[in-house]
Amino acid sequence: MTADIKPDPSVVGGVPSAPLAFLPDPGKIFPTRAKRFAFLAGTSRLGPYLSFLGELSELQARLSAELPSLPPLDARAVAEARTDHRPPIDRSRLIEDPALAETLARLCAEASALSMPDPASKALEAVAAAPPEDRRWLMSNVLTDSIPEDSAAPHLFVAAAAQIHLARLAAQLEAGALVPVHVGICPACGGRPATSSVTGAPGIENIRYAACAGCSTRWNEVRIKCLCCGSTKGISYRSAETVDATVKAEVCSECASWVKIFYSMKNPTIEPIADDVASLGLDLLMKETALNRGGFNPFLVGY
Repeated sequence: MTADIKPDPSVVGGVPSAPLAFLPDPGKIFPTRAKRFAFLAGTSRLGPYLSFLGELSELQARLSAELPSLPPLDARAVAEARTDHRPPIDRSRLIEDPALAETLARLCAEASALSMPDPASKALEAVAAAPPEDRRWLMSNVLTDSIPEDSAAPHLFVAAAAQIHLARLAAQLEAGALVPVHVGICPACGGRPATSSVTGAPGIENIRYAACAGCSTRWNEVRIKCLCCGSTKGISYRSAETVDATVKAEVCSECASWVKIFYSMKNPTIEPIADDVASLGLDLLMKETALNRGGFNPFLVGY
């Protein structure tokens, strides 16, 4: 493992008027993620798992297009959330949302056709047969980004359904009407970031955007700042690569946590969720330290 104790020189400059957020387009994010998983599966020792997640992402894409349209978000509640600097999507209310329950039911019914290992298949069967109270427990854990490591498999399918529903809700919002909520908190749904990426896109070069593990909204965060505690002190970078790393662990000595940061200007095909899973080697190296992973990805719980 290598360690960079100095900030990247590319942080200097940038575009001060960078958009706060980019909202998800379910018709694009899930197909793009599926293709990225499939590509990464061909060059990784995690090939079978990445291939499964690619198929799952394809199912998410199909369900996003086939499910009935969602009722519009309450305009007054959205306006009040903006005034109070709260995310307009209230995750706590979604646990009892019948549209989310329908999404989970559809996903469980159709995911059985996917290629998956026996433990995952049994977990899917358990979720499909679970009584309402058990499904609410699973959904509550997913929506609070607090999945128990000893029951990661059933939560994976519930998380996949929640990602569909959250992305469809977030797509109803206006990106320009969002306001910052808190460092490391999605301004659309209040979720935690899986990772962050430094973009090379024209007009927003060298700007960092965090990626919500739930709704897939990407929002602007200051470079060289901890996404867990907001500190700008004691930030360093570590990687599993010796030179020109495209993924690093952004480490905060103030709260002893770390979050992955990708450098999309070096590889514009990086997808925040898929590449997070594919770069599991960095997670394994960081497990040798006393630091805690601050990024949340339901597809990595238990690793």
